Amino acid sequence: MEFHVQLSPRTVPLEAIEERLLAQDPAALLDMDPLNPILRIATLLESPALHALLCDAGLTVSRADIRQLPSICCGGCSG
Repeated sequence: MEFHVQLSPRTVPLEAIEERLLAQDPAALLDMDPLNPILRIATLLESPALHALLCDAGLTVSRADIRQLPSICCGGCSG
């Protein structure tokens, strides 16, 4: 699943988030949108678990700040 996390201008603890994310989902990806205050995350985690992970890593966001994007999976890799 792909998520966009809306951020207000603040320091984002990317290393702490990445460490916790990869511990739960080794195939996860994350990056910052260079033009917008958005953290992009691709993971197997569901939204409530992602919210808890982000808060545990020190990022203060509400559940409303986390938006799950529609799937673009074609099913071709059976994943």
